[in-house]
Order: sequence, then structure tokens, then C-alpha cells
Amino acid sequence: MLHAHLTTLHVVSLILELFAERPESTEALLAGSGIQAGDLASGEQRITRTQELQVCANALDRHADLGLTLGRRLHVSSYGLLGYAALSSATFGDAWRLLLQYPALLGTYFKLDLSVEGELAWVSAAEYRHAPALEQFNVEMCLASLKLVCDDLLGRPVPLAAAQFRHARPAYAERYPASFACPLQFGAARNAFAFPAEWLQRRLPLADPVTHQEMLARCRKLNVEFTTRQAWLQRVREELTSHLAEPPGLEALAQQMHCSPRTLRRHLQELGTHYQELLDELRFEHAKNLLGQEDWPICRIAEALGFSESASFRHAFQRWSGVAPSRFRA
Repeated sequence: MLHAHLTTLHVVSLILELFAERPESTEALLAGSGIQAGDLASGEQRITRTQELQVCANALDRHADLGLTLGRRLHVSSYGLLGYAALSSATFGDAWRLLLQYPALLGTYFKLDLSVEGELAWVSAAEYRHAPALEQFNVEMCLASLKLVCDDLLGRPVPLAAAQFRHARPAYAERYPASFACPLQFGAARNAFAFPAEWLQRRLPLADPVTHQEMLARCRKLNVEFTTRQAWLQRVREELTSHLAEPPGLEALAQQMHCSPRTLRRHLQELGTHYQELLDELRFEHAKNLLGQEDWPICRIAEALGFSESASFRHAFQRWSGVAPSRFRA
């Protein structure tokens, strides 16, 4: 399963819209993400999952049920060409099979699945491997959005039979019915919701075979381009991660990637990043992990990340996160 390492600014933009009545909060919401307010004007800008999750974490401190709120705003159109290809599918089941066929374009944090159990069809989200503290938030956003996508595809609310969540019942559980108007189970074995399986055979109101074939061809092409770029970026990340203590310069990294520095620079630019930004992102990720281990002193962490002195690491971490390493650890 290929999960997207890069994503659009869609979720970040939605978060800023939620707090638009307090313009002074924009800087606080973007703190530590490396995203600038001016970046939001570009429809082509791409950010990393780490950047998106940082903004989500900042916003979650102010809005406990943020996942549900965002999920109810992420319509099928939020998924770009894939969303429009699904809308023009012949049946509800065809649309779901298409969505699950292109996880990289769907941009999910989970492995999604659709299974039929008796008279019910279950949509489930599993194998979350990102920031543990944000798992519940991402489950809520993912499943609430997928329920909304079902409604968009059908042109009417799909009747849910049940919804299950692995996390404990939250304090704001009374807000769940806005997305999941059905019996709820918390502390369950999976994250999923169910609807009558017979609905998979329903013809979609916007079904159009000509448009669908055109959208499908474009999705296939985009998927090839996207997955190729993602695989290449993953190789770059792995090369840098394995040498964080003594990171290679741009020229040395280009040699390892069997290309010229100019080509490496161009590829990274097309992916919405550059060498120093990528190195900082990987250092930041590793720094947060090490700061979570009490037996790692600041000076040792600085050395492990390739900083010649602790002060340089402290300044860098302050720039990345908005707080000092000692405060982050506390």
C-alpha cells in the first residue's frame, strides 16, 4: 500500500478558515510547520504529511472535535480528479472500487477497505502509522469525510446501520451523530461504518460513461506520475535519514541518486520542497522522537542530528517548532 508522503494545502486551508474570525491565530496555527501564509495562494503548492500534521496538532489544541468538523467539510470534490471519476461511475459499488484502487491519489493516512458482511457493507480505516497522538483525530476526519463522500456520490444521505471506533468514548460524543446517525460503539476492534450492502448496486445520479472514461484515463496517468515521484522522494528521504549525523551535501546526494545536482534540485522543486527543507524536516522528526527519550541529553541529540554544537540545534529546533527543545520535552 502506497501512502502519500506529499499532499495539497486543502486541509490546512480548511483549518485556517475555521479560525478566520481570529486572524492573529494564523501564525500560531502554522507554527513549526514551515508553511507561510503566502503559500496558501498557490494551488500547485505541495506540503509533506509532517507539515500538515503539525498544523492539525496546533489546531487540535483549540478545537477538540476538529476531526469531525473537518471531515464534514471534505466533500468528494476535495479528492480532485479521483473524486470526479467516482461521481461519474455507473454504480455506488463501482465508485467505491475506483476510490480504493488509487490510495495514493486518495491521500489517506490509512489502509481503506470495503467488505460485505452478511447484509451490511463495511467501510474501514486501518494501519495508521503516523503521529500516535493524532490517531483519533485522523480517524474522525477520515471516516466523517468518507461518509460525506457517500452522500455526495448518491445525491442523498446513505442510511448507516452502525459505526465503530477503536478509541474510547470522547467527551464530545454528542457531536458524532451529525456524521454518524446510527448506533455508535467505542472501544471497538476496528474503525468503520456500515450501510446496507444492497446500496452498492444503486446507480449514481451523475453517472456518465463518456466523462467517466476520460476521468479514469487522467487518473491512471496522474497515478503513474504521482507514485513514481513518491518512490523517488522516498529514496531521497532514506538516503538522508541514514546519514543524519553527517548529512551529504546537495552534490553528494545527487551522486547517490545518480543524477546531477541541477536535476536533483529541479525534481525536489517539482515536489514542492528543496534540499535544506527536506533535511530540516527529517531532523525535526528525529529530534522529536529522541526528545521523547529521557536518557538522551540535548548535546547527544544535537550530535546525532549533525549539529556541531548544542546551541545550533536549539536555535534550529526553536525555528522548526516555535519552542525550545527543553520545553518540548517537558
